[in-house]
Amino acid sequence: MFKTALRNVLAHKARLLMTMLAVTLGVAFVSGTLVFTDSAQKMLSAQSAKNFDKLSVVVRASQGHPADVASAQEPASVSQDAVDKIAAADGVATAVGRVSGVAGVGDKDGKLLGHSTTNQGRNIAPGTDPAYPMIQGAAPTGADQVAVDEGTVRKGGFAVGDTITVVAGGPAEQLTLTGVFRTEDPAVAGGASLVLFDTATAQKRYLKPGRFSSVEVTAKNGASQSALAEELRPLVGKDDEVITASALAADAEHRAAEASRSTATVLLGFAGIALFVGIFLIHNTFTTLVAQRTRELALMRAIGATRRQVMNSIAAEALLVGLLSSVLGLAAGFAMASLLPLLSSASSDGLLPAGTDMGLPVSAVITSLVVGVLVTLVAAWLPARRTSSIPPVAALGSVHLPASAKSLRLRIVLGSLLGAPGAGVVLLGTGAGGDLGLMLLAGGAFLLMTGLIVLLPAMSGQVISAVGPLLEKCAGVLGKLAVQNAVRNPRRTAVTAASLAVALALVTTFSVLGVSLAAALDKQTGISLKADYRISNLSGERVHASSVASLEKSPVVDAVLPDYSEAISYSEPLTASNGVTHLTMVVSGVDPETLGKVANVQVVQGSLDTLRQGQLAVSETEAEEYGLRVGSAVKVKDRTGARGTLTLGAVYQDLGSVLGRRLLSQDALTRYVESPTIEQVYVTVKGRASKATTKALRAALGKNPALAVQDREEIRNEAGGVISVLLNIMYGLLAIAVVISVLGVISTLAMAVHERTREIGILRAIGLDQARVKHMIRLESVVISLFGAVLGLTTGLFLAWAVGHVLPADMTTAYEMTLPYGRLALFLALAGAVGVFAAAWPARTAARLNTLEAIKTE
Repeated sequence: MFKTALRNVLAHKARLLMTMLAVTLGVAFVSGTLVFTDSAQKMLSAQSAKNFDKLSVVVRASQGHPADVASAQEPASVSQDAVDKIAAADGVATAVGRVSGVAGVGDKDGKLLGHSTTNQGRNIAPGTDPAYPMIQGAAPTGADQVAVDEGTVRKGGFAVGDTITVVAGGPAEQLTLTGVFRTEDPAVAGGASLVLFDTATAQKRYLKPGRFSSVEVTAKNGASQSALAEELRPLVGKDDEVITASALAADAEHRAAEASRSTATVLLGFAGIALFVGIFLIHNTFTTLVAQRTRELALMRAIGATRRQVMNSIAAEALLVGLLSSVLGLAAGFAMASLLPLLSSASSDGLLPAGTDMGLPVSAVITSLVVGVLVTLVAAWLPARRTSSIPPVAALGSVHLPASAKSLRLRIVLGSLLGAPGAGVVLLGTGAGGDLGLMLLAGGAFLLMTGLIVLLPAMSGQVISAVGPLLEKCAGVLGKLAVQNAVRNPRRTAVTAASLAVALALVTTFSVLGVSLAAALDKQTGISLKADYRISNLSGERVHASSVASLEKSPVVDAVLPDYSEAISYSEPLTASNGVTHLTMVVSGVDPETLGKVANVQVVQGSLDTLRQGQLAVSETEAEEYGLRVGSAVKVKDRTGARGTLTLGAVYQDLGSVLGRRLLSQDALTRYVESPTIEQVYVTVKGRASKATTKALRAALGKNPALAVQDREEIRNEAGGVISVLLNIMYGLLAIAVVISVLGVISTLAMAVHERTREIGILRAIGLDQARVKHMIRLESVVISLFGAVLGLTTGLFLAWAVGHVLPADMTTAYEMTLPYGRLALFLALAGAVGVFAAAWPARTAARLNTLEAIKTE
């Protein structure tokens, strides 16, 4: 029986190659993901270990004690005196004070190099600093000098002695590059930049003279890290952290694993969809193969083969196909993972540096082989079972194995039992809202999709037959034949259409949600925002006050509104309607005189004039969530800790991403926070926004590479950026599903041509020429593809409507379902194109059949 299985595999190479491609694609994503994430985790862990291998203990400042913190708003720091005490401890060989903050480097075109959110600035210890060995030039020694990591220098095309643009918490400065260093810092390896200043300059920029962010300590020979940590704890503040280097390395390794895990989740989503859709193709292929060999298998039964032997023979074929596909997928996945560092090195935001050693973990090998083989065996089991259950005499008398009426009735019952409750759970989720609603939607959607897949064979005949008259009217007799052929084997038609239905249901759901959310954000921005520009810091840091002053002096500027933002503490915890208790609230400090020029604030209750009196204004969502109304008193603490109240003077319509949910005048905010942070700056220009005004604003900001100058359109695009990324991921999934669906349609049509060889011969004999035969097969293919597409689109629209009813509870903008008619039409057109393309080979085969030989076929 094994020899028979091997012979059958080799005898149907073309069809089994299609199955192998489907399995290989899915396994390639699985193995590639596991290889990449394992290598990334090991690389980051190794770099973290190198970062700490020369250290024993790190003392980190904590915002805790008045002796080391001048004000609540200053960054936590350790004094020079504490560093000296640590250095004098018995077990300490060296103690180096470190200062750290955010810094960026601009290229020669004024664009920020590296990762905007992870670029760093630090001090370099006097003398030779082992953490940052210089490979060119020397360490900086003055306020106008810096050293930069070799990766950033290479990307910027700099050389020692050049004047470069550096931003470190203030205006852009032109500093001299004195040195280039090498570092094992994981952030730098991932594409971030690192700028080094001399210690005095770094303290002035980030802290205060004589203050340090942390202390890096090395032990004398023979001293253990834990013992040294215990020795140092009494020498530092009670809230400061004394952490061993091994603990820091373990923590870094854990964070690397978490980061790798999030990447793996996305990539494994691709693999899961590819394998799930591939199941339909594998099922179809083995249905085709065993149907073609019905007489052969029946003869084997007649000469003594048992049902188990027949099933084992087909299982052996599936095992061989699955094993070979898994090996190919494993190799393809490893190749994909190996290419990622090369591709990422071409950009400034590399995932892994070029030259990263990509290993092949045992887990990737085992998982890939097990997944590929199991998916193939599971998909092939039902065709094998169905064929082996037919008595030898019955099989010898009939080549074809149509689905029985009993089987279809069973599918209707089972599909209804799954699909109807699934739809009910989805509707229940729309009423629940929040996280519970999303969980109910996810579970209900799974049941609904499973039920539809089970129901498809029973639905396909009815639905396709219903459109038969229309197709007959458009294509005549050929259209009628195409419809009859499509419904002849409803099970096979349904399995073929299911792959497209699943893919298009997912893509339609996310497309509608994406377009609807983008429209809501766009509408909210258009309503709320009057300003022409928004200025923000790419690193997520504050905008320096000097930038605001520079903008106010620009001749093109009409109004400037800095958005000051800070947290104010409640004197008594405030409980929201969802039961969550809050200790602080984030408030936007604005100038009441300028507010109306940059934002369209629609007041619902009270008056914005109360802002001038130091009263609070909140959005409708905020008022509803906390049960507030005009005149309500909010109990808070000022910056000295004294208790007081803020009176609510106005309630306004939600502003979305413009400003925030709570407004206070700038003067009032300083009573609670000494120096509020400028989160962003809104600017209204004289006349209309244009390239010239954008250029003038950049010039006023000193061409600061860390500051983003965005017009209204860019603000809207940024709001929809995450949505666009998700949509691109889903379109990637669709592309994979389309490839596999094409193979599935090819397999189905090839089987249909085989079954109807005699029928096609008769049609040819009575006058149907080759062109019409091809056209008939193409029409059948398009009918099947469009059936799957329409089902997927309908399901996707229902799920998008349901998810849209859950989102508003967590949104500050009004959600309205918007149908992207153009995209939906494109999806249908794509499904039709899939049908036409997939029919090419089977149609050519059917047209080239010898008429006389086809007629003689039984």
